[in-house]
Amino acid sequence: MRTLRTTLRGAAVAAVAASLAAGAAVTALPATAAPATAAEGRAMAKASATKPDKPGKHKPTKPKTPKPKKAAADPDFGPNVTFIDETWTADEINAFLDTVNDEAEFSLDRHQVFFEPGTYGSAAGQDDPATATGIVNAHVGYYESIAGLGAQPDDVHINGALHVEPVVGCPNEPWACADPGSLTRFWRSISNMGINPIQRPVGEDAALPYPAGVTEPHQMRFAVSQAAPMRRMDIQGDLTIFGRYGEFASGGYLANSRVSGTIVSGSQQQWFTRNSEVGAWDGGVWNMVFSGVQGAPATNFGQPVGDNVGVTTSVGSTPVSREAPFLYRDDAGELSVFVPNAKTDSSGTDWSTGPDAGRSIGISDFYVAKAGTDDAASINAALADGKNLVLTPGVYELDAPLAVDRADTVVLGLGYASLTPTAGNAVLEIGDVAGVKIAGITADANVPESETLIQVGPQGATVSDAADPTTLTDVFVRVGGPWAGKAVTSIEVNSPDTLLDHIWAWRGDHGNGIGWDVNTGAHGVVVNGDRVTATGLFVEHYQEEQTIWNGEDGQTLFYQNEIPYDVPNQAAWMDGDRLGYAAYRVADDVQNHSAIGTGTYSFFNQGQDIRLESGIQAPDAPGVTFRSLTAVFLNGSGGINHVINGTGGAVQQGTQRTQVVSYP
Repeated sequence: MRTLRTTLRGAAVAAVAASLAAGAAVTALPATAAPATAAEGRAMAKASATKPDKPGKHKPTKPKTPKPKKAAADPDFGPNVTFIDETWTADEINAFLDTVNDEAEFSLDRHQVFFEPGTYGSAAGQDDPATATGIVNAHVGYYESIAGLGAQPDDVHINGALHVEPVVGCPNEPWACADPGSLTRFWRSISNMGINPIQRPVGEDAALPYPAGVTEPHQMRFAVSQAAPMRRMDIQGDLTIFGRYGEFASGGYLANSRVSGTIVSGSQQQWFTRNSEVGAWDGGVWNMVFSGVQGAPATNFGQPVGDNVGVTTSVGSTPVSREAPFLYRDDAGELSVFVPNAKTDSSGTDWSTGPDAGRSIGISDFYVAKAGTDDAASINAALADGKNLVLTPGVYELDAPLAVDRADTVVLGLGYASLTPTAGNAVLEIGDVAGVKIAGITADANVPESETLIQVGPQGATVSDAADPTTLTDVFVRVGGPWAGKAVTSIEVNSPDTLLDHIWAWRGDHGNGIGWDVNTGAHGVVVNGDRVTATGLFVEHYQEEQTIWNGEDGQTLFYQNEIPYDVPNQAAWMDGDRLGYAAYRVADDVQNHSAIGTGTYSFFNQGQDIRLESGIQAPDAPGVTFRSLTAVFLNGSGGINHVINGTGGAVQQGTQRTQVVSYP
C-alpha cells in the first residue's frame, strides 16, 4: 500500500492568492517536500519534480480597494480553492494563474479557481492580439479547473484566453514533432464563462522561435485530449482544438456551450460535442460525433469527401442528458449549487437556472470535505446525516468506500479531487436509490487490488427514476500512472436508468507503476442495469473486455477505445479460443442495444504479431444496432482483424483505417 506524503504547496498557493488580494508582489511557490522514504520517492518521482521559478513572471501590483463583503461568509474551502474578483488586475490574475498551471502530469496537487461575476481584462487589442495588453491570458495546466460563479456564463466575461498548447518537442522546427503534441494534455477544465478570445503566447513559449500560443485574431486554442472538458462556455469567436503546427491530439469533450465562430479541429483525431451551438466546424480525422448540436456539420461518415472519406456523425437530439451541477453566486450573494434537471430528446444550449430547469441547493446543505483532514469515516458521517458533499481539491486516502445511500444526493468534486483506496476497497458505492449526481471526481486504483473502484447500485439494484437518473459526470478512473494500482473493474453500473456523461476509464500506458503484471485491470466499465445511457465514453488499455454491456436497452453516443499496448504475447491475451478481448462487448442474450460513433485503436508495442479478432463483439439480434464504426491501426505490430463480429476489414501495417457505416 502506498502512503501519501504531505506537501506545503496548497498553503503556499493560498498565501500567494492572499498576497495578490492585498496588492503585494508575488514570489515563487516553494518546492514540495521531499518524499519521506526511498520507496516513496521511487513511486513519486514524477509527481514531486521540483518546479523552478520562472524569471520575470511576477510583477509588483498596486494596492486594491477591498470588495464589499458578501451576504454571508463563504465556507472554508481550504488552500486549494481560490476566488478571483474584479479587484484583481489582469496582471495579478495572470501572475496567480502562472503559479498553479505548471503541475507535473502525475502531481498530487490540485487547484480550483473561481471567477466571481464581473468583467476581466481589456478588449482594446482584440483585433491585433500580438500587441494586446491588459488581457487575461494564461495556460490551463494539469489538475486545474477554472470556472465562473455566475448564474449565466456571461456573468463572467473574460477578455483574453484560457488556453492549452501542445508539448513543444522541437522548438526550432515544431512541425517536425507532432508526437506527443497534445496526446497527454489531460485533467484540466474550464466552465461557465464567456470569453472574448484574445490570445498571446505566455511564459517560456513567448521566447521560442516559433511560439505555440499564437492564434488568429478572435481565436482561442484548447488543444487537449481526454478528461479535459469544456462546459457551459460562451466562446465569442473562434476555437481551435489542435496545436499550431498540427501536433497530434486525441479526443476531447464539449457540452452545453456556444462557439459563435468556427471550431477548427485540424489534427484532433476524435471529438464529442453534445447539446451545443456552433457557428461552423472545420475538419476531423477519424471519429467526430455531434449530438443535439445546432450548427453541426451534416453526417458524412463513410461517404467520399474529396480524396478522403467522411468521419462525421451528427445526431439531431440527445436521447437522455443532464448538464453538470455547478457552484454559483445566487441573487442574495450566497454560494449555491445548481443541479440541472435531466432532459430527453434535447438539443442546443440550456443555461437557465430557473426552477423549471433544475434545483438550487444552498452551500449550507453541503459538507465541504478537505483532503488530509477528512477520511472515509468523517465524510460518511456527513452523508449519513443527510448532507450533500463538496470534495475540495486534493487526494483523499480512503480505507472504506464513500457510501451514498440517500436518493438525490449530490457529490461535487472541485479541481480534480481524487479518491484512492488503501485497503482493497471501492472508493464510492451508491445504494439502491435513484437520482444521485456524482460530478468531477477522479478514482485512482491502489494496492492491494480492488474488485471494483466505483459501484453504481448494489448487484441486483432495482430502484430507478427515468426522469431523474443517477448521473455520473466527468468521472475519471486511473489504474497506474501516479503509482502502481490494481482493480478488476473500474466502474460497475447496476442501477437501471443510469446516465454516464463523459467518462474516461484508463489503465495507464505511461507514468509510474506501469506494466502488464503491475497495473492490472480487466474491465473499465461493466453495465448490468437496464436502460443505461452513455454520452461520451472513453475506455482504454484494459486487459480483458474493456466495456461489457449486460443490461437491456443500453445506448452509447461516442465511444473511444485503445486496446492495451503492452500485451506480451498472443497466448497471454486470448478469450478462450478467440484472439484477444473485445473493446466493446454486448452480452449474447441482450436483445436491444445501440451505439453510434465508435472508435477502436490498435498499438501493440512489444514487437509481437498480436491480433484482436473483432473490436466490437455483439449478438446478431434485430434490436442490436451500431452506426459509424471505425477501427484504426496507430502503430506497432499486429492489428485488428475485424471492426465488429466478422464485418470490416483488418487494420494492420499498410491499412490504417477501416469503417463500417452500419451494423447489421
